[in-house]
Amino acid sequence: MAASTVLRLSGITKRFGPLVANDAISFELERGEVIALLGENGAGKTTLMNILFGHYVADEGTVEAFGKPLPPGDPRAALDAGIGMVHQHFTLADNMTVLENIALGTQSLWRARLDRSAARQRIAQLSTDFGLAVDPAATVSTLSVGERQRVEILKALYRDARVLILDEPTAVLTPAETDALFRTLKLLVAKGLSIIFISHKLNEVMAVSDRVLVLRSGRLAGERETKSTDRKQLAALMVGQEVKPAEVSQVQVGAPLLMLDRVSTARHNGAGLDEVSLTLSAGEITGLAGVSGNGQAALAALIAGTRRPTGGRISVAGHAVGDWSPRAALGHGIARIPEDRHAVATIGDMSVTENVIAERYGSTRFSRMGFLDWKAARAFAEEIIADYDVKCPSPEARIRLLSGGNMQKLILGRALDPEPAVILASQPTRGLDVGAVAYVHRMLLAARERGAAVLLISEDLEEILALSDRIVVMSKGRLSPPSARGERTIRELGELMAGHGGEGQAA
Repeated sequence: MAASTVLRLSGITKRFGPLVANDAISFELERGEVIALLGENGAGKTTLMNILFGHYVADEGTVEAFGKPLPPGDPRAALDAGIGMVHQHFTLADNMTVLENIALGTQSLWRARLDRSAARQRIAQLSTDFGLAVDPAATVSTLSVGERQRVEILKALYRDARVLILDEPTAVLTPAETDALFRTLKLLVAKGLSIIFISHKLNEVMAVSDRVLVLRSGRLAGERETKSTDRKQLAALMVGQEVKPAEVSQVQVGAPLLMLDRVSTARHNGAGLDEVSLTLSAGEITGLAGVSGNGQAALAALIAGTRRPTGGRISVAGHAVGDWSPRAALGHGIARIPEDRHAVATIGDMSVTENVIAERYGSTRFSRMGFLDWKAARAFAEEIIADYDVKCPSPEARIRLLSGGNMQKLILGRALDPEPAVILASQPTRGLDVGAVAYVHRMLLAARERGAAVLLISEDLEEILALSDRIVVMSKGRLSPPSARGERTIRELGELMAGHGGEGQAA
């Protein structure tokens, strides 16, 4: 290896049964370089990094770190070689302090007690050097998502990492937190660290990387110098063809299908609804924008039936509904795409088949005389896998083994079959690549054209502006008056999201 080369992967191949997750992938990483590993969901990015970090063992190929072979399947060897990894889903103990999480596993078992003073000083120095402000005494359960990510990065730096792998690091961050992360990355690179930045967000890849490696279907589809390419070229390289945005056609708006009349809910974790009025009509997408924590989750829970109103009235197709519950919502044709596909929408250790029937296993379609009809359930799972192009080993596979994009396609298929009257789409494209985003948008627009009423809740203003027929903004549990497509600019919507511009009731 050249003196400046810190990592070399040669011919890495990994198979999961008939699925080839990585196919003879080779590349090198230089000192002080940021490589972006770009690809669609399920392209093999995370699998490749798990091999590098020792969580998986490659079927073929080798890894060298700083000129020495890295033993396969040994995370401790990767850590000792100076490789740190921040996973997309954080691996922190919620009931322990920041200091305890960072120092855990760094001292000899022969030492009975942790030298907290020395650990605190080291963490304070790292926090100052790299702009990673966090309270060492804070319990992790009290931290925001952005603060938890800082703890994960500090964990790696505390162990003297010289190579840092960041797996989809901005997937759950706000724009402000993302900007703070990018400032930290610049400081890390300036100190000589090398970074592998795994992402599917083209604007972020262009902003932080020196070089881009694009994976497609487990293979290295191409390599580009960041300064010599653009987003359009990278998108085409990711999916194998030009990615065109979904086209929004004119559709006749129909009758109101779901109405909330001055509905309030109890506050949970500081967020609730305050006399919210909203009408969802057939053939219309209503976009709901807002800064996270202002009541969007409460509204989604209310519509899904998992949170009860404390005041106001809910009407479905013109008829007031008394007892409101998840069963009642499903019975009235309300389908949901939950915000968190891991914690709410799926059960990781259950199979694909079990997950796709989870919300209606008691229906006559999947039940015979009180017993589940597994043949019908499997047929339904196979139908979704085929219709939504889900990359999945089999209907019996544990759903946690699927990539985020493929998991989202299953959730989408489950929600849209049979054709629902109302679709609650909460952050439906969060964490998805450009191709999967376009696919989800097409499905939602197709449902709109069939006459469904769609509530699109998203923190992505470009998505809201691209798809919505009407837009409302939520701030502090209240809704702004609605605006038609093109009536308000991003800046005006941003002011409403910040709580400026007046309050009103959506009609």
